[in-house]
Amino acid sequence: MGLYRPITPFIEQYMKRVRCPKCDNYIQFDETKYEAGQSLVFVCDKCQKQFSIRIGKSKLNAGSRREEKADESDGLQEFGNIIVIENVFAYKQVFPLHEGDNLIGRRNRGTEVDIPIESNDPSLDRRHCYINVKRNKQGELVYTLRDNNSITGTFLMNELLGPKDQIRLEDGDVVTLGATTLILQKSQPDDGKL
Repeated sequence: MGLYRPITPFIEQYMKRVRCPKCDNYIQFDETKYEAGQSLVFVCDKCQKQFSIRIGKSKLNAGSRREEKADESDGLQEFGNIIVIENVFAYKQVFPLHEGDNLIGRRNRGTEVDIPIESNDPSLDRRHCYINVKRNKQGELVYTLRDNNSITGTFLMNELLGPKDQIRLEDGDVVTLGATTLILQKSQPDDGKL
């Protein structure tokens, strides 16, 4: 048994997920066993739906696509990113922010949010909180966090936000939503000016 424990994290980094188009169930597979352009056929264990995918960046799960897209641009988008570092799936997810209100919540079919975190965590609301991104008079980006009347609350650096609190965020701040932890990665100005 002891031999398998150190190997497991190494193996998990090569596991990819595909989502059943009928029931949203995830199926994992080892991407290292296949070549780019190869077609795979899956049968969902939950609903028995048969579907196929072609191996390649565009066909991997949404969380991986966001991570790869962010990596291609040195990890920073124009308005910064939210990095999900802990969740029930234990997959890193990277979401670009946009100017204005960014509604953050648990991904669920039929629920519209700007940052849909893939998680089975019941303590993460479908529409949990907002991060607002705007420019101040000097042209610098300002990030503000506020709760969206969530059931479990929104925590900034282990401090619970009140119902009407709007707290300014700094680069690297840790936000906790239920059992899910996010880190703010602010956009950096080019050559010290925006």
